[in-house]
Amino acid sequence: MHNYKQEIEDCHNRIKPYIHNTPVMTSTYLNKLSGAEVYFKCENFQRMGAFKMRGATNAILQLSEQQQKRGVVTHSSGNMAQAVALSARSLNIPAYIVMPENAPSVKKEAVLGYGGQVTECESTIEARKATADSIADETGASFLHPSNDLNVIIGQGTTAKELLEEINGLQVVMVPVGGGGLLAGTSLSVKSFGSECITIAGEPMAADDAYRSLQSGQIEKNITFNTIADGLRTHLGDINFPIIQKHVDRIIRVEEEEIINAMRLIWERMKIIVEPSSAVPFAALLKEKEKFAFKKVGIILTGGNVDLANLPF
Repeated sequence: MHNYKQEIEDCHNRIKPYIHNTPVMTSTYLNKLSGAEVYFKCENFQRMGAFKMRGATNAILQLSEQQQKRGVVTHSSGNMAQAVALSARSLNIPAYIVMPENAPSVKKEAVLGYGGQVTECESTIEARKATADSIADETGASFLHPSNDLNVIIGQGTTAKELLEEINGLQVVMVPVGGGGLLAGTSLSVKSFGSECITIAGEPMAADDAYRSLQSGQIEKNITFNTIADGLRTHLGDINFPIIQKHVDRIIRVEEEEIINAMRLIWERMKIIVEPSSAVPFAALLKEKEKFAFKKVGIILTGGNVDLANLPF
């Protein structure tokens, strides 16, 4: 049996030297607009610009010295790629990063800037997997899954732990869901460190595989990935899905224009840069605001790695 509370605490102590405890921010205007008391945990200010630094660092620190020498390999359209590259550099080990050819160029450049060795592949999950596998075979590097790895999930859970420790009495914690690592980790932290608190996810209608997975009881895939939320164009895994089934209250789906509107509000009103995926949970709150009226809600703003040449507004 896992003692998740202890595992998240141990993980937090392990990764603290390598991560920022990011600020929690509020906006009177957004509180008025939503009717809730909203606390935004700003992982856009995390090292490399997203929460993924936590899970990547934890997973790499859990490898043996021999494994670390041979390096790590991952596939990611952006944030996990940057997180693995930067964590690996912090620990002086090689990082091999497989990126789909349609990944934002700003994310590719960042990975190279962090010393990652980039290999591009076709933009399918299958191609990403096959390319990563062949690099692992060739180099002996350990494969790090961006979201379906318990060490990664526990690492992502430290985000909500910090939020719950800073803001007392939260009733809801909201996050976006793509691969499911953050959602699973958050739900474990909410169970471990919250009291009377639930976890709710926001998901793009255009890539609503997690929503459908909870309905059907098995992992569903997407045929189309036509969402601006580029960090969420992926599906759940067999390690995080059972955790999500057990501990997540529900998933709220939002339309593209709702995501763009929420992103714009955060930029305009809070004066902070968040990427589209980050705006999804706030869009979900606004969509069902009568259900959140007068509640204390924490929202994890997952990252700020935006392609500034390609803004939706």
